[in-house]
Amino acid sequence: MNKKTSPFKVTILDKEYLITCEEEEVDSLHNAIDFLNNKMAETKKNGSVIGSERIAVMTALNITNQMLEHKKENQDYNCKIDSTLSRLQSKINDALDIKNQLDYG
Repeated sequence: MNKKTSPFKVTILDKEYLITCEEEEVDSLHNAIDFLNNKMAETKKNGSVIGSERIAVMTALNITNQMLEHKKENQDYNCKIDSTLSRLQSKINDALDIKNQLDYG
């Protein structure tokens, strides 16, 4: 099945770009553009970086760093959940073993 794509203009840090994406992804792309514009404006406002390309690179580094931090937090959280589930499964198995021993013992 062919997905319909539409080109549209977007503005990122005062520069226009023509982007093509699938129609069902337009809202998501607009959210990403808004997020990126806000982050780039923050980087520009801080004043420590001059030039659109440098602002874009520093913003990309900041966003990447945040994403990697969230990824690590999620991995840590998943490990804790897995550990808790293993302990609970072990307790359930122990309880079932005791019940079976009492039933057949």
